Amino acid sequence: MKLHELAPAPGANAESYRRGRGHGSGNGKTAGKGHKGQKARSGGSIRPGFEGGQMPLQRQIPKRGFKNIFATQYAIVNVGDLEIFENGTVVNEQTLVEAGLLKKTLDGVKVLGNGELTKQLTVEVAAFSESAKQKIEEVGGKAEVK
Repeated sequence: MKLHELAPAPGANAESYRRGRGHGSGNGKTAGKGHKGQKARSGGSIRPGFEGGQMPLQRQIPKRGFKNIFATQYAIVNVGDLEIFENGTVVNEQTLVEAGLLKKTLDGVKVLGNGELTKQLTVEVAAFSESAKQKIEEVGGKAEVK
């Protein structure tokens, strides 16, 4: 390939559309802006959220409470749900997702103490409640914070 053979892909370069260049062009006079009105004026249109001087909705609605955007969001699994695993299994975030107990792991997985556990499991997750840790260790399993 030589420099004089280089060309853009077919259809890549559309001819520029010149508005307001006489009625013979098919887009003269008002240049597609219709007749008068705020949107026909120079300076473009209005900013998003502007309601013509009426108090905007985002300012009408009261602000309430506080949302901590830095809070850790745990995906939650109960001890009773771990009963589906075989004895001696290492349970971690990946195995929980594969087993269908979780869809997303968010910022980590926390095991809560609801339900009963009869199998010895090694559970490796981000956090445990005190009761969950106690139930896992009572049956001879291990609760390891990852």
